[in-house]
Amino acid sequence: MPSASDAGPSFNAVILAGGRSSRLGGRPKALLQASGRTLLAGTLAAASGAAACAVAGPPGLAGLTAAAAEASRSRILLVREDPPFAGPAAGVAAGLAALSRLDTAEGRISPDWTLVLACDMPFIAGAVERLLAAARADEDAAPHSLLAVDGTGQAQPLAGLYRTGVLTEAIAAADGTGGLRNLAMRRLLARVQWKDVAVPAHSTADIDTWEDASRWSVAAPAAEDQQGPAASN
Repeated sequence: MPSASDAGPSFNAVILAGGRSSRLGGRPKALLQASGRTLLAGTLAAASGAAACAVAGPPGLAGLTAAAAEASRSRILLVREDPPFAGPAAGVAAGLAALSRLDTAEGRISPDWTLVLACDMPFIAGAVERLLAAARADEDAAPHSLLAVDGTGQAQPLAGLYRTGVLTEAIAAADGTGGLRNLAMRRLLARVQWKDVAVPAHSTADIDTWEDASRWSVAAPAAEDQQGPAASN
């Protein structure tokens, strides 16, 4: 993806698209449609300022990610958490590792920031803009991360702009103790200092149920377009 310019700091991105989507009957969240495109395509567009992006999801998303990379001339990797369906922390770990390998192979220092997004938030672009603006405006040298805070005052760990080094250290520490499998992001954040960033109303609304989908005008894909499970959480 094009490197960030005046829009904000340099960053890589990890998009989580590898859950079971059980409350949607296994229907892939990444392939749900909103405003004429899949939720994954919308999330990739929201992260379009990233130097490179890793999508943590099943092999069935290869066609979509390859098409997005070709259309945008971006570096978009498809990775898989180990084992599959091991949860968001494992997905972030897989994405970070793949991006680090890519940065090394291309002789580039990894960006200071990593954007982490679930793929099931159809209005996430507004939140990403606020997070990047906060990073650009903040002159505090402390290694804190930035988390989107929704209208209820809840921090959203799957809509965050993390310090890459701090997030990498937190993942390594968790992996070395209890392991990453089924580790919730909120538990991982016990090792991460962050600041709250207020984001536009509904920008972090996610699609967990068909009721959510109806509320936010999100539709199921056509039967022939469905692939393997690709939910975000």
